[in-house]
Amino acid sequence: MKNKHLISACILGVLLCPDANLAQEPAAAEGERLFRSRCASCHSVNTGENRVGPHLSGLVGRTAGSIEGARYSKALSASGFVWDEERLQAYLNNPRQVVPGTTMIVSIRDAAQRSAIISYLRDISGETTR
Repeated sequence: MKNKHLISACILGVLLCPDANLAQEPAAAEGERLFRSRCASCHSVNTGENRVGPHLSGLVGRTAGSIEGARYSKALSASGFVWDEERLQAYLNNPRQVVPGTTMIVSIRDAAQRSAIISYLRDISGETTR
């Protein structure tokens, strides 16, 4: 009888306290989906694979305009800032306001979508939330 109660308690625990990773999977999948639909035509997530824009592997914590062989606007190359979540939020919302003269024309006005993309980029780079 004790085993029945123990098994029931374990099942109930699993149902009431699902693994945190399972809750994060939809957000990660959404970030990847948004990246593919909004960003991947110009950017890769593979190190060294530059397209119209630079690859975004390891982006968080990297100095803007610092990937060798990537095509940057003079404005972005001269900005001197380091990409962090706050800077990425502002830049993705309105690139030309944050860096006048940038060649990036795509903006992502929805804050939830920006956050999902940034989380995806951070996750694929092995970064943790700051």
